[in-house]
Amino acid sequence: MTDLSNQTNLKTDNIVLTDEERQPCEVWTRVMGYHRPVASFNIGKKGEHYDRKHFTECSAKLAA
Repeated sequence: MTDLSNQTNLKTDNIVLTDEERQPCEVWTRVMGYHRPVASFNIGKKGEHYDRKHFTECSAKLAA
């Protein structure tokens, strides 16, 4: 494991990128047991992917 706690050359300046310096993020999803990039989906499958609802499941409380 690398210990970064004693490094003094780390800058805290905010990094600002121009649009030309940015690159697209490739999104992958699990389909029928295997992973595929969303960019390779057909139009209908892309629509289904973007219509998905994301949720956060609460943790269950244990009975005493």
